[in-house]
Amino acid sequence: MTLDNTEIPYVNSIFQQPWWLNAVAPDRWSEVVLNVGDKIVARLPYTIEKKFSLTLLRLPPLTQTLGPWLRPSAAKYTNQLAEQKELMSELIKQLPAYDYFAQQFHYSITNWLPFYWNGFNQTTRYTYVIENLEDLDLIWHEFRENIRREIRKAQKQVRVRTDLGIERFLDINLLTFQRQGEELPYSRELVRRLDAACAERQARQIFFAEDAKGQVHAAIYIVWDNNSAYYLMGGGDPKLRSSGATSLLMWEAIKFTSTVTNKFDFEGSMGEAVERFFRAFGARQIPYFRVTHMSRRMKLLMAGREMVKAFV
Repeated sequence: MTLDNTEIPYVNSIFQQPWWLNAVAPDRWSEVVLNVGDKIVARLPYTIEKKFSLTLLRLPPLTQTLGPWLRPSAAKYTNQLAEQKELMSELIKQLPAYDYFAQQFHYSITNWLPFYWNGFNQTTRYTYVIENLEDLDLIWHEFRENIRREIRKAQKQVRVRTDLGIERFLDINLLTFQRQGEELPYSRELVRRLDAACAERQARQIFFAEDAKGQVHAAIYIVWDNNSAYYLMGGGDPKLRSSGATSLLMWEAIKFTSTVTNKFDFEGSMGEAVERFFRAFGARQIPYFRVTHMSRRMKLLMAGREMVKAFV
């Protein structure tokens, strides 16, 4: 097992790195690793959560995807599928006993049939990705006109800063959840821990839009690895939403990440309003899988809950 803070190549994304999982789920994660000789050919990280008497294997906070990583294969396509079946089936077999499994697979995993054959269910979700950051003029051209208009408007009202720190970001992040009548879905301490881990590896940047009065209109938090950048968190002051600052920050983040990686992943959303905003940046819609499985005991509990709802 690889449970330390090293950077490893056996990943689909930054979210599968041991150091990331140590930050978001300290002492709560493990992994199944398959070897052929001295080579790792597959791995599947997971977090373990105990709730009442149930064992849950779910995604930790701020972690878009986990799922399996499989060694790239140069075999014929038909043989690749056979290898995927063998490796995924073995990964599933070696998972610890659980009542509920729920993970989102990185979009590079396009075959979930071995999980289906093992009794798992799947829901298709979507993210939006700018797949090539080399031509910024082309990227700008692909934006919807309303996004370009908001960016130009914001450029007249705010300046972009990257030096206000994680505490100021969390204050702005919280405002968005408060506007929706919700609390932060993660602790400030968890975000501080993750921010320290990312900053140590030069794998994050925080963008703020500040006006001449020192008011922060919006802020976004970006992380990246060698393959892609990811929009991880964001927030805005509800009183200053009309400035277009978030659109400007997204553009600045895209320009910046074009210097450090290859793609920009908006991390998607099944919320209609958020999807409309991400789509307006001209990114490609890409499906990925949410894969779940329940034990017999969990199924009975869920059926009982639905029955109670039906009679209330």
